[in-house]
Amino acid sequence: MTLTADPPNLLVVDDDGRLRDLLSRFLGENGFLVVTAGDAAEARARLKHFNFDAIILDLMMPGESGLDFARDLRRRSDVPILMLTAMAEADDRINGLEGGADDYVVKPFEPRELLLRIRNILKRGIRAQEAATDLQLGDFLFRRDREELVRDGDPVRLTELEVGLLSALAARPGDVLSRDDLIARTGAAGGGRAVDVQVTRLRRKIEPNPRQPRYLLTVRGQGYVLRPD
Repeated sequence: MTLTADPPNLLVVDDDGRLRDLLSRFLGENGFLVVTAGDAAEARARLKHFNFDAIILDLMMPGESGLDFARDLRRRSDVPILMLTAMAEADDRINGLEGGADDYVVKPFEPRELLLRIRNILKRGIRAQEAATDLQLGDFLFRRDREELVRDGDPVRLTELEVGLLSALAARPGDVLSRDDLIARTGAAGGGRAVDVQVTRLRRKIEPNPRQPRYLLTVRGQGYVLRPD
């Protein structure tokens, strides 16, 4: 999948027929091929016949919710999912991310923001496909498939939370992940402060100078980003 070859194929899943039609028209006008579904069952039928580059999925639907559908889909597919939700609370966003969503947009939303977020998750998907399995961090090598950090061929001991944190950041190198994102992806207890503590500990293991990090960087007011060599 690339953004410069065939138009990306999107599946829009929402029980609101009017919104489905609006999104189908708007996204079609912006260069996407769009297929729609009114519920999870219809979405599964579409997935049997089409390969989609991303799914725009409503969180709250009658019957099987978008969250349950995303969790089930994640067991067999890594297709990017953009969740649409009318709930703006942090717990709701975290639940969506834990369920397998790559990003979310809160209703009502600005169409241009939706467009930007769709393009971003498509680009991230391309980078993930093209990225090398191993990430070089100075003298360290993180083997993503093994979730193993080595230095000169020797393994470096990491805690379970440090492995989860490094894996989450390594899955999206160059992208800023918020503390909420990292909590959802690592299961860290204790809120944002717990994430900060784990980042500090991980820096002591991978950074030449933890006080002036080169690879695991803080983006003030946003979160953290991993920038490998």
